[in-house]
Amino acid sequence: MRNRFAEVISKIGSKDRTICMVVADISPAGAMVKFRDKFPKRFINCGVAEQAMIGIAAGMALRGMRPFCYTIAAFSLYRPFEMVRVDLCYQNLPVTIVGMGTGTIYSTLGGTHLTQEDISIARSIPNMNIIAPCDPNELEEAVKYCCTKSKNPVYLRIGKAGEKNFINSRSDKWKFGKIRKVQPGKNMCILTFGPIIKKAFEIKEQLNKKKISPEIYSCHTLKPFDYKGLKKIFKKFKTIVIIEDHSKIGGLNNIVKSNAYENRYNGKIISYSLKDEFIHCYGTQDDLLAKHGISNKKIYKDIIREIK
Repeated sequence: MRNRFAEVISKIGSKDRTICMVVADISPAGAMVKFRDKFPKRFINCGVAEQAMIGIAAGMALRGMRPFCYTIAAFSLYRPFEMVRVDLCYQNLPVTIVGMGTGTIYSTLGGTHLTQEDISIARSIPNMNIIAPCDPNELEEAVKYCCTKSKNPVYLRIGKAGEKNFINSRSDKWKFGKIRKVQPGKNMCILTFGPIIKKAFEIKEQLNKKKISPEIYSCHTLKPFDYKGLKKIFKKFKTIVIIEDHSKIGGLNNIVKSNAYENRYNGKIISYSLKDEFIHCYGTQDDLLAKHGISNKKIYKDIIREIK
């Protein structure tokens, strides 16, 4: 996703001189080199100083620029939280914070590089919008929105590299603030966001062999959330599965279940989220997710048992 982000932001930046990048010790990693070399006067590398990154971006926004703050997700919100809250959100400035490598993606680097609670933190701040694209194609739509239409601070939660595209001709069009049907189905539905949508498609392939066809939705805009769209899903399906690479507190699990209670939904919601605990193990991303009960095998078995 980071490579697609670099391509799109460079393309838009060549036409719009208000687009600028403020990064925290990340440009040598490769993706941002193109923008840095092409627009050196609109590129600032703050080094390991995320608080300064946010403050500089706020100042640039006040002067009419449209800054993007780009760094590894674990350092994009946690370390500069006060500056995000006061400098950006309190003044409601059109700054996009791009958190790269979210959830358990940096599985081999340990707890310091994992973002289990970033969505719940961002959701709690007034004026902050949150977009979490499921694949590079959806990321491109989100970046275009942030560059041209967004009037609020945005936390853009993206993957890392090598993600497959799942958006296809059968998918609904992307629209900010709207749940997107990515793959039609029946029997039940899967709600998810971000690169972990890969699991939804893998599980769908397994379930199809049992004549179970889940409809897959990308809940890419987590704030403001599409509660009207969710209500339609409540009316359509009696079994809803939630898959997310985030804590069960404050993420999609919390959003859907609290709204289900308010709407008196009488169906079954099966949720797969990260546990409310720190991760102390290392390995592949699938290893970490499995430790938290998020594996294709377990989800498949649970759905088969529930549908039968």
